Amino acid sequence: MKLIRLFKHLLLPDWWVQRVFAGADLAAIGTAIAACEKSHRGELRFVVEGSLPVSALWQGQSSRMRAVDLFASQRVWDTEENSGILIYVQLVDHRVEILADRGIAARVPQAEWDAVCRGMEASFRDGDWRRGALQAVTRAGELLAGHFPASGNNPNELPDQPLVI
Repeated sequence: MKLIRLFKHLLLPDWWVQRVFAGADLAAIGTAIAACEKSHRGELRFVVEGSLPVSALWQGQSSRMRAVDLFASQRVWDTEENSGILIYVQLVDHRVEILADRGIAARVPQAEWDAVCRGMEASFRDGDWRRGALQAVTRAGELLAGHFPASGNNPNELPDQPLVI
């Protein structure tokens, strides 16, 4: 466990996440998710986390490992067509991870999702959190529409509003 990382996570106040993603930003992201899900059968779940829990820090969890935990706990894997996507933003470590369920991973290479992540991180470095998130949702929607176009039955299986933890 790296002490610098531990202190960064322990010293970050909870309100800092709301400074980065204000209520209006979260509402805009939720609206964008709802709109883009009309064009495909995929399900997006957007999760923002300020600091990691102490247990995750103690275990030396990477952002990717934490995203895997959240993928399971948020039941992103539990969609009818295995078409869930988790967009995970870890603020303290300045990392973004996108995990795709097996139905999508079989059709869209991880390199595509990694490119979306790097685009978000570039916007975040510029301080444009909202734009980065909205562009990522839009690009994810485009990728999903190409492989999982909307059909007659298109239930909304995951919440559209971002989760801040």
